[in-house]
Amino acid sequence: MRFGETYMEYLHEDQDRFTDKFSHIEYQKLKEVLEICKTCKASHDSCETESEHEETQKPTYSQHCQCKSCSLCDQTFFSELMKEASDIAGCFNSRVKHLLHHHVATGMQRYLLRIRQCFKNDTQSMVEEGQMLIKYVTMNAIAICKILKKYDKVHCSTNGKDFKLKLQSEHIELLHSPWLIELGAFCLNFEVFDDAEFSDFAGHFSCNLDAAQPVISLTLPNSMNLEYDLTCAICLDIVFNPYALSCGHWFCKSCACAAASVMLFEGPKVASRDSKCPICREANVYAKAVHMLELDLLLKRRCKGYWKERHTAERTEMLKQTRALWELQGQYAVGY
Repeated sequence: MRFGETYMEYLHEDQDRFTDKFSHIEYQKLKEVLEICKTCKASHDSCETESEHEETQKPTYSQHCQCKSCSLCDQTFFSELMKEASDIAGCFNSRVKHLLHHHVATGMQRYLLRIRQCFKNDTQSMVEEGQMLIKYVTMNAIAICKILKKYDKVHCSTNGKDFKLKLQSEHIELLHSPWLIELGAFCLNFEVFDDAEFSDFAGHFSCNLDAAQPVISLTLPNSMNLEYDLTCAICLDIVFNPYALSCGHWFCKSCACAAASVMLFEGPKVASRDSKCPICREANVYAKAVHMLELDLLLKRRCKGYWKERHTAERTEMLKQTRALWELQGQYAVGY
């Protein structure tokens, strides 16, 4: 079955009661745009072959045709695809955030949720929504990849490939969202259950924390695998208490705070707008940082010794910074 048919079948699944109001890629509509461009290209090629320099001027398949800059694609195809990708990313991120908020709730809310679980078990609905969100983001990500590949094939250009880079620069590339990593950690945290349905839920993801390069792997519906490196680029160890900056790079909380020149007890989100990512050097990426609590919980369960050691070291450093700040404020108060 071709992907277009598979995608349309996915969109019209009767049992899917979650995605009826979700944004999605208008795959069939964009394909129709490309069909018009095929006609344009065929007409252009026909004109070329009738020229007096037929042998020398005949376009090859690797040449760029005039269609690559047609207003139909530049104004309709890419603008619509950008809007759809942005809407999907926003919808996915907000739904995952809401789902995980109930799983890793703290304080009074955690206490109230525990009481609620005595009367109603929400685990089943959480698993169902988690499964839906995995399929939702991967199917739409594949749809974007497929339609851009078709675009380049029709136009003999690299505009589709360049557009993927633009999605990356705008931080709306679906398969590189920190919330997808969080959802993966959420899935793996369900592996403690023996239930077959929970095992299938976690089966999309796997992790290897003992390798030289610790990773979380995601298996897509088309059997393609993606790997996400869990090494902090600053301390070169497995990320601890990780924060993902809005540029997509993630670091240990202590490393991110040190890079942004803020105190540990303040957290990286209070960093100034001028603070830059240590990797890509993009500014203003700390304010919307994502605290990856599910990933931290996964590390706590699977690397107990390492997690405890890093937790102790972080608390010690936090107390040290707090004491130094109090002493400084005390000296200021008495006039020294």
